[in-house]
Amino acid sequence: MDEIQLRRNVLSRGYTDHDIRQLYRGREWRRLGHGCYIEEADFSSRDSAGQHRILIESTLPALAADTIVSHQSAAVLYKLPLWATALELVHVTRNRRNGGRVRRALKVHCAPIADGVVEIDGWWTTSPARTIVDLARTLPFEQAVVAGDAALRMLGVTGSELALELEFAHRRSGISQARRTIDFLDARSESVGESRSRVMFWRNGLPIPSQQGEVRSATGEFLGRVDFYDPKTGVVGEFDGQVKYGRLLKPGQEPGDVVFKEKLREDALRDAGLRMVRWTWQDLTGESAVRRWQRATDHSRHSPHPHVTITPAPLPCPPRPQLHPLPTQAHTF
Repeated sequence: MDEIQLRRNVLSRGYTDHDIRQLYRGREWRRLGHGCYIEEADFSSRDSAGQHRILIESTLPALAADTIVSHQSAAVLYKLPLWATALELVHVTRNRRNGGRVRRALKVHCAPIADGVVEIDGWWTTSPARTIVDLARTLPFEQAVVAGDAALRMLGVTGSELALELEFAHRRSGISQARRTIDFLDARSESVGESRSRVMFWRNGLPIPSQQGEVRSATGEFLGRVDFYDPKTGVVGEFDGQVKYGRLLKPGQEPGDVVFKEKLREDALRDAGLRMVRWTWQDLTGESAVRRWQRATDHSRHSPHPHVTITPAPLPCPPRPQLHPLPTQAHTF
């Protein structure tokens, strides 16, 4: 919280209330809440998740000790990706049945909590499973899938944990939507683009391809790993995002090295008889990618089956956050 300027600390350094007003009215400082400020340049230089983290840190100390960070605010603390999701309000939950409210930069939910909480950087936070269910109830389908896929992959949430949370929330609003969303989640999606790609197939009424396949030739030679694949037809798919190529960079490599290596991998897959379909961010909202996938699938049905084997890559085994009993007394922040 070093970036946040508290009024009492600023006054102790010789500033006056008039000085403070001049700073935020002149947009040198941003007012986060009562008696709480940050330099505008510092705030504006952060991405939306970073800005929301600042809002959490400036809001939570003034709330009751049993306040629990939840919904998209919990997702920010877990460092889950949030696509097209509003982050203007800090979301918290109180372990009670009523009393929810919305005020400046804060939304208080009131609902029972069953499974305990996780402590992240000093803040009590809803468990990963509870966070997924809350997001699945309250966010649009595609946004909830993006966060939910990532939570399964990064936090090791199990199907049984989600089933228990769904049962516990069976009378809350949005529960039917949450069940549909959670049935759709897949820990094999490794990025926002891949999660949205699955939604793209679903939205266009196509069977969703398998994900993260390891391709080997008839002699057992490893040819590469693919984002999506249809083992029946030999069609494979790749979502191409700039972040993906940055993730593949190794120390000392240039982006061109990665692109060239990707070309060699794709050539090897095509030489083995596989049909490759690629798409980008722009394709996710239209039909061009699914049409190309359908054409490739139709052509493959009338072509010799490629002499390769495609097997699922191992699922990640991330460390699981430790659950604690619900808070009953104050923390020292």
